[in-house]
Amino acid sequence: MDELVIEATLENMAAVLGFVETRLADCSEKIKNQIALVIDEVFSNIVFYAYNPETGGAKVRIAVESDDIILEFEDRGAPFDPLAVEDPDISLPAEERGTGGLGILMVKRLMDSVEYRREGNKNILTIKKRLVE
Repeated sequence: MDELVIEATLENMAAVLGFVETRLADCSEKIKNQIALVIDEVFSNIVFYAYNPETGGAKVRIAVESDDIILEFEDRGAPFDPLAVEDPDISLPAEERGTGGLGILMVKRLMDSVEYRREGNKNILTIKKRLVE
């Protein structure tokens, strides 16, 4: 996997997007856009919640294997499994839903596989997307 090690700040979002985008040259625009949305959501969550109120590092890994794109996000922030959070009931009006959860729901719906694991003091989120639609 290719790897980018970067400080988890909003100012570095463009660098993360650029790092991944250069490896997706042969992907459809639809898949590129979906992956960009997912990167924005996941990296923003690392920025705002992993180290709050401090900042810390993040690693972003990407591999393109046969028909799959594999993205991995790693941080050493507070333990948090986003997949353990109950999906919001989107059939309810916005004012009747609790806060949070929409971003990870979007990630789960746009990607083909989303897995979380905690290894030592690291959060690792692995996301896969099929290149064949």
